[in-house]
Amino acid sequence: MPIRYGPGTGEDISLARRQLAGHVAETGLRTSPVLSRRHGQTVGLKLENRQLTGSFKIRGATCAILRLDAEQRRRGVVTASTGNHGRALAHAARGQGVRAVVCLSGLVPANKVEAVRALGADVRIVGRSQDEAMEEVARLARDEGLTPVPPFDHPDVIAGQGTAGLEIVEAMPDVATVLVPLSGGGLAAGVAAAVRFRRPEARVIGVSMRRGAAMHASLAAGHPVEVREEETLADSLGGGIGLDNRYTFALCRDLLDDVVLVDEDEIAAGIRHAFREEGETVEGAGAVGIAALLAGKVRPAGPTAVLLSGANIDAALHRAINGADGSGGVGNG
Repeated sequence: MPIRYGPGTGEDISLARRQLAGHVAETGLRTSPVLSRRHGQTVGLKLENRQLTGSFKIRGATCAILRLDAEQRRRGVVTASTGNHGRALAHAARGQGVRAVVCLSGLVPANKVEAVRALGADVRIVGRSQDEAMEEVARLARDEGLTPVPPFDHPDVIAGQGTAGLEIVEAMPDVATVLVPLSGGGLAAGVAAAVRFRRPEARVIGVSMRRGAAMHASLAAGHPVEVREEETLADSLGGGIGLDNRYTFALCRDLLDDVVLVDEDEIAAGIRHAFREEGETVEGAGAVGIAALLAGKVRPAGPTAVLLSGANIDAALHRAINGADGSGGVGNG
């Protein structure tokens, strides 16, 4: 009888690692001299901002595409996204000759919309929230037979994202703390499961923006809840987790040691630090771990890995935050 791996298990993530070989990059874990000196501990940056399509999302999207059966490939796939997952799914689907429809809300930045469209996906702009875009996904699945590939609440997506966690532990075997951006929970759940699998004594902390942090609110309530989606520098962390969430809520509840929230000015400071001190371009969602360290909201007690989840920031916004004259600049509040 074949072995069946459940969602969020180390075995399934290890299988995903083998399946993704040759399809996605293994990003480095680079020590930050500045953050290491500041905190008196080794701080490593997991450079998913250098990943194909500019974010970690390529891992989960590719895993899901590779695991489709022949009929699902023939019909095509559909998803809702705040941008990065849609871009990743479009890339993975094009590579396998699969049709992809990507539903985006009106809050998704124009640079991310155009990046998805440039990869050949059929882009639909729907409403002003991730939840409204997800309603269109349900309709297309029902009416056109497309296979939904959710941005986070899907076993294959979780397994794919978790491969970043395996790489962290391999690069930093004595890691004590892992900071991971937290939105719908696909990345956080996958990374936490992988880290627990290889190094169970390590702490995994989710980091989100204060504005509209759906998973944080859901964990506090003890069940999935709706939150009002707001504009934020960490736009990729926006959107709900789904009231019918099947996987990521429970995994984040059981596997995360803590969740911390960062304000808009702290996110802007994280973006500036990444660019000026580390030479890395990151979007707001990718900067939240650095933001938490700079703000003193996480105090490393041993070797610490900070996952920089993506680089897909609007160029004009990046210039405004960093200051064309080097003065630095803006937050969202």
